Amino acid sequence: MRPANLDLILLVGALVVIAAIAAARVAHGVGLPGLLVFLGLGLVLGESGLGIRFSDPGLAEALGLSALVLILAEGGLTTNLSHARAGAPAAFLLATVGVAITAVFVAGAAYGIFGLGWRQALLLGAVLAPTDAAAVFSVLRRLPLPPALSGVLEGESGLNDPPSVLAVTLLSATGGHAPSGLVIVGEVVYQLAFGAAIGLAVGLLGAAGLRRVALPASGLYPIAVLALIVAGYGAAAAAHASGFLAVYVSALTLGNIRLPHRAATRGFAEGIAWLAQIGLFVMLGLLVSPSRLPAQIWPAIVAGLVLIVLARPAAVLVCTLPFRVPWRQQAFLSYAGLRGAVPIVLATIPVSARVPGASRLFDLVFLIVGVFTLVQGPTLPWAARRLGVFTVLETQEIDVEAAPLEDLHADLLQARIPSDSRLHGIELFELRLPKEASLALIVRDGRGFVPGPNTRLEIGDRLLIVASAAVREQAERRLRAVSRAGKLAGWFGEEGSSPAPPLRRSRGVPWRLPRLRPPP
Repeated sequence: MRPANLDLILLVGALVVIAAIAAARVAHGVGLPGLLVFLGLGLVLGESGLGIRFSDPGLAEALGLSALVLILAEGGLTTNLSHARAGAPAAFLLATVGVAITAVFVAGAAYGIFGLGWRQALLLGAVLAPTDAAAVFSVLRRLPLPPALSGVLEGESGLNDPPSVLAVTLLSATGGHAPSGLVIVGEVVYQLAFGAAIGLAVGLLGAAGLRRVALPASGLYPIAVLALIVAGYGAAAAAHASGFLAVYVSALTLGNIRLPHRAATRGFAEGIAWLAQIGLFVMLGLLVSPSRLPAQIWPAIVAGLVLIVLARPAAVLVCTLPFRVPWRQQAFLSYAGLRGAVPIVLATIPVSARVPGASRLFDLVFLIVGVFTLVQGPTLPWAARRLGVFTVLETQEIDVEAAPLEDLHADLLQARIPSDSRLHGIELFELRLPKEASLALIVRDGRGFVPGPNTRLEIGDRLLIVASAAVREQAERRLRAVSRAGKLAGWFGEEGSSPAPPLRRSRGVPWRLPRLRPPP
């Protein structure tokens, strides 16, 4: 028997998704994060707009956590393992020690400025501590950042959910007293260790199985990969470990192992993640009561400033100190700690647990995320340029569903020659790319052509490069080296590592060379 109003429900749902897609296109054009548009759409549809009422925080919590699983899965599948590995130590510290530092700073401010009790203050700090994977992935992947820097931010956003979820859950579940710090630390260590182990096991076993089983249709591979990742979440949760960490680790493993139809899998996961983001943010927009928000505007601005100006920089300073991260990159890490769906979803946990003052906390978090994402998101490219953390030249992988590339274990890369690159004027034969890499096409002034050995590269050219998996990193390093030091990069000791070693001018000689050797 068909449910009543099914036709209307499907029509309204489809129209909401179409409107969200159109709005996301407009937001992308002006540099706004899509989450703000989706939240706004939820507010328009809600009780103060078209009158749709949704006031079930328990259901919102369940749906929100489910959506975060899908969003985090897509983030892991599309993350470059070499980039993640480069930033892993700092990312891990930011996701654990950094979360604790941020929570303590915000809790202290909430206790001293707003007069909240310690339980509510600690809840606010724990809720606001994690950065958001969806916001970080959607905004930062458009910026040409050094792999190590982007690896820190992406890794942190994928790893910092478990400690925050655990802290918020414990603070919401206790009676009148917060659990001891030792209890929280012990739980965090157990959940992180076993969550990572389960995720790695699921990823490796799943990859081995998919390589050996010939499925009857290519469309089954993306479904199988996503099902494995979700199974990892369920297995970790059943073992009382971190399901979110299991999702991220299993997705990272599966995304960086050569599987059949890998490009189709990534495309499928990206589509599912977009649908999850639309549903999640529209639902959170429906859940909030706009009539309560004006009273929390100034407290939200003060709490947000404490988070951005004090708490986040302190966490970054402490967690990056062992790695001697340059101060410019520290400043960018401090500014780029974007908040999004995760804090708002976490804020539904104390609401559904009926913690006193939880509704006010939810309103505060909603405003902080909305206001400061509106400020930070569009200004991140400007901040990166001002701080000088843009890379000179960085290749990007292009996913192409082509059997020959998969059979040859090859990748298709693209790179754009920036205005300050010394690739300008270089002839193609002077690049000296590895034998298993080829510059297949140049796009110049909107027109593509196949280059010859004596073709000169120009500023603004877009390069399409085919490289086997064995020489991909070598080809990227060579491109970066020539872009920084010119065709005699080998003489200057420039190997294309990232970030680049400084070439410092010295009196009496044109360059101070780290070591001298003939070019390759």
